[in-house]
Amino acid sequence: MNILFIGGTGIISTACVQLALEKGWSVTLMNRGLSGPVPAGCRHIIADIRNPDQAAAALGQLEFDAVIDWVTFLPRHVETDIELFRDRTGQLVFISSASAYQKPPQKLPITEETPLENPFWAYSRDKIACEERLCEEMDKGFPATIVRPSHTYGRARFPFNGGYMYLHRIREGKPVVLPGDGTSVWTMTHARDFAAGLLGLLGKEKALGEAFHITNDEWLTWNGIFEVLGGHLGREPIIKHLPSSVVMKVDEELGAGFWGDKAHSSIFDNSKLKSVVPEFEAVIPFAEGSRDIVDWYDEDPSRCVIDPAFDALQDRLVAVYDQLLAYVSE
Repeated sequence: MNILFIGGTGIISTACVQLALEKGWSVTLMNRGLSGPVPAGCRHIIADIRNPDQAAAALGQLEFDAVIDWVTFLPRHVETDIELFRDRTGQLVFISSASAYQKPPQKLPITEETPLENPFWAYSRDKIACEERLCEEMDKGFPATIVRPSHTYGRARFPFNGGYMYLHRIREGKPVVLPGDGTSVWTMTHARDFAAGLLGLLGKEKALGEAFHITNDEWLTWNGIFEVLGGHLGREPIIKHLPSSVVMKVDEELGAGFWGDKAHSSIFDNSKLKSVVPEFEAVIPFAEGSRDIVDWYDEDPSRCVIDPAFDALQDRLVAVYDQLLAYVSE
């Protein structure tokens, strides 16, 4: 297989690149800069996909069996992919998001037939719009596959926005704020497991014109997720719970992520993926993958970056929690 990754140096995409190299595939990365080192054995093209003329010139006459785009977020980005790769590839893979599924979900488990509807989070609505535009082209025969990751993590990617600061606060005995009452059910997928599913779809005729999510079959509550982390850190986490609507009033960005994604239970049926990639099995449980996250930070103190703004935001949310509790206790 001859594969082009647009991006390819992030946590999730790096796992996919590494697995492709292990398979002996020809791998090309195209990006405008680097968020990580380029693995040995890859061809590297420096070009900005947001500049179509520059990207076309850099690609020249190259053609690929599959192109995986990690950096398309808006419909106009889809337009670039369609025009740039229409005659260059037998399969374009658009990385969407499982947050695009209906929120709150009316039925579990979530399947690929679950409606796409997220009134709470602009990021998800943009991904839905991208899918809609790409589907128009797929209906005309454009060879594309839509992939929807859900909360995929790696050793250098903490499973919650805020990264190391959550570990820091747990270790320091400071409270952390979670959405709802922390009992919404969530699915955590390790990047290496995701990579196995994604690469399994490449070159498969049955994958063309279709959408797939790629997730673990294991699920945990948010309280359970942080209890596992606390176990690795040797400290029981102090957890405060706030409604997502309240978090939104304090910080719109964090609140949108809560309200539009994490506050809702997400359990997935991977039957469709396994029908095309029967060998797929997520084998890394969160207890193992999260241990690796803690070890990664502990291996190098320079990775343990303190974010005063995030710390202050958590403190403000905790203060709101305490005020609400005091009010209802009067």
